[in-house]
Amino acid sequence: MTPVETVNAHYQVIIDKDVEGICEKYLASPETYVVLEGPRLTTIGHERISKGWRDFCASALRLRSIEWVEGPFSHETPDMAWVAGIIRLDITHNEIGFENTFRASFVLLSTDEGWKISHEHVSVAHPDPYGIGDWLKK
Repeated sequence: MTPVETVNAHYQVIIDKDVEGICEKYLASPETYVVLEGPRLTTIGHERISKGWRDFCASALRLRSIEWVEGPFSHETPDMAWVAGIIRLDITHNEIGFENTFRASFVLLSTDEGWKISHEHVSVAHPDPYGIGDWLKK
């Protein structure tokens, strides 16, 4: 599997709420690092990341789809790769549906079992983080 295929397979097991499949996508290391969109900001270590996914899969949250709307872009060397882009999630919580758009990036390491996620960053763009709007001039 390529790094992009690995991330896409990761998204599919999330949609399926296949907790074992999700946890297997991460490098089994205490240094695996996830920056997430929720209030915790980060999770460090495979054990804690797995606990977070177990709790997610037991929750009323459901991701009906995860769609790349920009990218995925990637670069690969024999040992390491990155995959990044913009994703749109179709989400339900207690039967209420909504969509949200996120930035997503992954650093993957090549292992004997294939590509594993060593770092993941998923975040929502803040509409005005500095209180000045977009500094990019037209």
